[in-house]
Amino acid sequence: MKKRLVILISGRGSNMEAILRAAADPAYPGRVVAVIANRPDAKGLETAKAAGIATAALDHKAYPSREAFDAALAEAIDAHAPDLVILAGFMRILSEGFVRHYEGRLINIHPSLLPAFPGLHTHQRALEEGCRVHGCTVHFVTPALDHGPAIAQAVVPVLEGDDEHSLAARVLVQEHQVYPAAVAWFCQGRLRLEQGRVLLADNPMAAASALISPPARS
Repeated sequence: MKKRLVILISGRGSNMEAILRAAADPAYPGRVVAVIANRPDAKGLETAKAAGIATAALDHKAYPSREAFDAALAEAIDAHAPDLVILAGFMRILSEGFVRHYEGRLINIHPSLLPAFPGLHTHQRALEEGCRVHGCTVHFVTPALDHGPAIAQAVVPVLEGDDEHSLAARVLVQEHQVYPAAVAWFCQGRLRLEQGRVLLADNPMAAASALISPPARS
């Protein structure tokens, strides 16, 4: 049975689009059952509706506190009984209570090779530090911002003449490949946590947090 996926977005949701494309394959082990945004004008809601997926918008500005918004968000998510909650450009810092509620079934993609450059402006910071490689990380979400156990990473070279925009564009191409792959691994039950690291269950000697390209779907 396909796992039920709920995706959270704040804008266009290009990683959401990549997961929707992957999930359109009948062999993909997950099914997107809802897309929820914290901005009513998020463009990704239109994309999800066009694909026949349930959508909802909860304007975080309408709530008196972060905790009140997170409680309403959790209620909206839980109405769809998800196996996995996927952050896809969801621009909110989540409260510890929310994160604990979805512990082990809440994932994010961050545009850097964590633990390097948590937070914002990752591409510019990588350039300023003279990095030779850059990339993205899919990770389980924990209360510590951008510090959850890594599921997968994809790497791109930093090229001579790169600026923030050219580097970001190359990283985004990799995000659109590695995120659907990592979601599939979760849905297949291939991921497990061991001493704070994520391992592929069918290959206990290999960490899923190694620098990888997404494998072919099994």
